[in-house]
Amino acid sequence: MGLGTVPDFEPLQVFPSEAWSSTEDPEKKVNLFSEPVRLKDQGVVYETEALHDEDANLVAQAKKGDLDAFEQLVRLHQGRVYRTLIFMTQNSSEAEDGMQDVFLRVFESIGGFQGTARFSTWLTRIAINEGVERLRKRREMESLDEESADEDEPFRPRYVVSWEDNPEQLYSKAEIRQLVQGELMKIPIKYRVPVLLRDLEQLSTEEAAQALDLAVPALKSRLLRGRLMLREALAPNFKKRAAGV
Repeated sequence: MGLGTVPDFEPLQVFPSEAWSSTEDPEKKVNLFSEPVRLKDQGVVYETEALHDEDANLVAQAKKGDLDAFEQLVRLHQGRVYRTLIFMTQNSSEAEDGMQDVFLRVFESIGGFQGTARFSTWLTRIAINEGVERLRKRREMESLDEESADEDEPFRPRYVVSWEDNPEQLYSKAEIRQLVQGELMKIPIKYRVPVLLRDLEQLSTEEAAQALDLAVPALKSRLLRGRLMLREALAPNFKKRAAGV
């Protein structure tokens, strides 16, 4: 059963500076991206109740051995799985291979899915575990669920830059998307993945914490730190463009 190719994604829009206030409650539904990711060829909007209802119906059918239903689940969620893996491994070949392994695991274990969490959260956790395994094989991984001393220290950006010029006036949507994704890839993985799940995949704080096997306060801490790191990384680019450099 082929998994097909990963669909193209519409450009993503970045919020201006109010989305990045260091005093912001990470629980607040203000994200890097102005709207959920949409798949062009299927019109799917992630994290809507309609999608969850469709997931539930397809999962029920797949648990009965319906291969068409399982393939539809793959088509709906392969973009999310691929994005999670590419942001973790930073390697397209590994992400593609990992995506195949993730859906094989899902196929083998879907009969045991109890529905206590949303299917998308359960799937994301499997994708994260796959990414962790691949990184550990490369001996480059600090455990995502391991506490570290730096989490107790406040993150103080070196650049405190007000985005007086709206980034969307300085860059095209495609440029913003490429710039944000490029800088996000440079953030340490323990902060990169929470930003990915909350701000790109539009998981709730509780769902992201569950997917990462973290307590909600720990997820909020990492999310805020990751957002600040990304803002710091992006600020010089916007400052240069505003100055005409």
